[in-house]
Amino acid sequence: MIPCAYLRVFRPLDAFPDGERVEWERYIVAGGERVPRLPVYRDEGFAADGRVGLLTADRPDEADVRLVGDRYYVCPSRTRLRVLASILSLRETVPAEMAQVFVPDVEARRAARELARLKRREPQAVPSMLQSPWHVPLRWFVLVDDAERHLVETPSGHFRLFYWAPISAARERATFALRTLRRREFTMVAESVRDMVQWLSSFHPDCAVELDYAEVSLGFSWDELDDDHSARDLWEAIQTVAQPDGLDRAMDLYQSVAGRWAEARSKESLN
Repeated sequence: MIPCAYLRVFRPLDAFPDGERVEWERYIVAGGERVPRLPVYRDEGFAADGRVGLLTADRPDEADVRLVGDRYYVCPSRTRLRVLASILSLRETVPAEMAQVFVPDVEARRAARELARLKRREPQAVPSMLQSPWHVPLRWFVLVDDAERHLVETPSGHFRLFYWAPISAARERATFALRTLRRREFTMVAESVRDMVQWLSSFHPDCAVELDYAEVSLGFSWDELDDDHSARDLWEAIQTVAQPDGLDRAMDLYQSVAGRWAEARSKESLN
């Protein structure tokens, strides 16, 4: 299994519409088990001409659940929505020749039509989870603060690093970072932050954001995780770049964070 980090938006259970809330209450009471042990898969396949195919689980949606204080928070997986969005995203982020091999035009159009149909049925539907293999994207750290950082031991005896932040604070941070980067004409970086601002704007104001190293944590020792304060260091870079003479210092700070993640990210290319 490829180790992945996750950026999740959790909605309070009591903030879901009545019908959906009841479904997730049943899911929680059942211990998160409402799917068969042997899942059935259906073909989302591409044209049967030797290109890569795709199988997705044909089963009810699952979710990550957190109990914070006395309040349950739920992050639905929305697997089908994420699969369709990922198909189209792949076409936008790889060279055209490669995109045509993996996602032919006819399948991209089919994915776009189905995604549009889902959007018409539920206009506010957006993936509530982002996933990154092998590393944590630096832009994710814009949403969190070092005070929201947690390093915990898992039941399996490993260690996991995660951040938990109110979505209102995450939005404010992303908006501030976007304004700062635009003023300093860091256009490419600003665009990635702008995408996150737009994504967060789709969610209920009582939601919470979790930046979870998850399985990526397994690639580091406890000492390395304990010393990792990427959010703090990235925010120091953003605040420094806002100063009239802070550009060089900000670039040094940014490069220190980028260098910390360079080795982990290189595994994505190697694999």
